[in-house]
Amino acid sequence: MTDSTTTSTLHNIVPTIASQENYLEALLDPKDFAQLAVLKEELEETWTKKQIFRTETEMRVSVLNDGKFPTPASKYWQCVREQNVFFENLIQLSFGYRKNLVEIKKLQRKLDEETNDLELELLQIELEEKQYARANMELVAKDRVREIEHWSRIKTELDDGSFDNQNVNTHQMTSMKLALQNRAKALTSGSSQAEVINVTGPLQTAERLEQQQLIENTSADK
Repeated sequence: MTDSTTTSTLHNIVPTIASQENYLEALLDPKDFAQLAVLKEELEETWTKKQIFRTETEMRVSVLNDGKFPTPASKYWQCVREQNVFFENLIQLSFGYRKNLVEIKKLQRKLDEETNDLELELLQIELEEKQYARANMELVAKDRVREIEHWSRIKTELDDGSFDNQNVNTHQMTSMKLALQNRAKALTSGSSQAEVINVTGPLQTAERLEQQQLIENTSADK
C-alpha cells in the first residue's frame, strides 16, 4: 500500500507539465508556446479524462455484438476472455511499474553523487522522463481496473443459470453455429470465394458433427 503523500500524486500529470514548461518554451516558437499556455488547463484535463480502453458501450456493442456472440453463454465466455486479458496485462504492467520505481531511485541516487554539470543535466532529464512514464502507467492501470470491473458486471448480468459457466466448450456448438448462420446470411453475390468458404465450411462441419453427435457437451443448457 502507498502512504497518503504518494497516493495524492497518483494519476497527476500537473507536476510533470510544470517541470517541462521552460523546455517547451525553448523548443517552440513564441506564438506556439503562447497558444499552448492558453490551453494548459484544458490539456491537463484532457490527459486525465482521455479514453484509454473501451467504454462500456463499446464493450457491449462492438465486442459482444449479437452477430458474433448470439447467445448469453457466448457473451459470458467472451467476457471471461476479455477480463482475463486485462487482468494479466495489469499484472504485467505492475512489473514494469516496479522496475520504473527502482530506476527512479537509482537516478535520484546518481544525482546526489554526480559532480559533472552536464551529466547532472542528463540524469535530470532521464529522471523526469521516468516520472512521466510512472504517471502514465498509473493512469493506464486505473483504466484497466475500470474495464475489469465492467466485464465483471456484465458477466453477472449474463449469468442467469441457463448455461454452463464452468466449461466453455458446453455452449460452443450452439453458439458457433448461430454465429456462422448470421455470417452466412450476410454473404452476397459479391462475397469472395474465401469469405464463402470461411463461412460455409465451418457451418457445414458444425452441422455434420452435431448430427453425428461427435462432440460432447453441445447443449447450451446446464
